[in-house]
Amino acid sequence: MRGVGGPLLSIGDLLSDVGGAESLSPPSPSPLLSSPGYTTAHSSSDLPKLFQEDYNKLNEALTKGDHSWTALTLKLCSSLEMANTLVQSTNTNSRLLLDKIGELEEILKRGDSAVAAAKAICISSHHSDSRSFGRDPRE
Repeated sequence: MRGVGGPLLSIGDLLSDVGGAESLSPPSPSPLLSSPGYTTAHSSSDLPKLFQEDYNKLNEALTKGDHSWTALTLKLCSSLEMANTLVQSTNTNSRLLLDKIGELEEILKRGDSAVAAAKAICISSHHSDSRSFGRDPRE
């Protein structure tokens, strides 16, 4: 249901227009993500600080009745989208890393198996050589 008047109802309308919770596809990157305040140069440790700053500015604008709340809401949404993108990227990278670790474990198992086989061959070869040296030449 669309709200009529008041900043809180309008924020809900804005969020539903931006993508809201009903969206089944991942959100498209916001144009604000490319703004100077939201470049990818920020490290992941900066995200909570950026979010808190934007959240505080939004609350201040809402308290004062300032009309900048719409832009601040979009900026806050952009920081959330950036965090979401970072989490998705981290999940993907961790899955790839886990796959690589599995491959390395298999290689190590094959290497251990090859070493064990080489030791067995070496031991059996050593035993057969010692038996041939101990034989009586008349036999």
